[in-house]
Amino acid sequence: MPGEVKLTRKLVLARAKASDLESVKKLNCWGCNLIDISIFTEIPNIEVLTLSANKISSLEHISSCQNLTELYLRRNDIQSLSELCHLKSLARLRILWLAENPCCEADPTKYRLTVLRNLPGLHKLDNQVVTEEELAQALEDGEEICTPPGPASAESTNGMTEADSENDPLNYSMEETNKIRAQLGMKPLPRDKFSSFSSPRESGATPRKRSHTLEAVLLLLKDLNSEELKIVQAATENKLRSRCRHKEKIPLVET
Repeated sequence: MPGEVKLTRKLVLARAKASDLESVKKLNCWGCNLIDISIFTEIPNIEVLTLSANKISSLEHISSCQNLTELYLRRNDIQSLSELCHLKSLARLRILWLAENPCCEADPTKYRLTVLRNLPGLHKLDNQVVTEEELAQALEDGEEICTPPGPASAESTNGMTEADSENDPLNYSMEETNKIRAQLGMKPLPRDKFSSFSSPRESGATPRKRSHTLEAVLLLLKDLNSEELKIVQAATENKLRSRCRHKEKIPLVET
């Protein structure tokens, strides 16, 4: 039996029959004894991913796959439902198969409600259709997961991890912001307007300026459809989590 395997660029391209990682949309790695899947930080456009029957214990690197709609993880080594934290930013995720992992075994009912509490956009969980009644019950009885398991990542400036900073919409440059607006079918921002959308920590925004930014964001929301609003929701939740982590880690100063 083959030993534990790290998923590599070469293996991905061979299985997906692709010439580069960015063009990979579907990937089936069922039963490959995979343990290291860090390559997914380099596969941003994948939509359907089959990783069942492997030895995967962490979902950290899947959080980079923002276009993911279907994820199959049956029969792996995921010990804690805290790993769901890494999937909460995947606004397009509709199908998840997580059964037959250690995290599912203690209380099957509680497990399902906790998954749905944290991933309310799912249409199917473990090959069973998600109902409106389940979603309502999940809000009451499911457990809210706010932080991933394990040690915290190394921090960069402002108390945010590098991943938080990279994905934080408030850190985007004008070019990056306009690229996103173009994808949403919106007009680009001229340079003189961009400063009002920049991060308060970068522009030294006053409370008045901060309120202008909020007004602008609320106006923009009117132009977004439901799918785009879910993306905004996921980005907002990430921002709130990073702020909470920063608050918890600010040391007390003795006087």
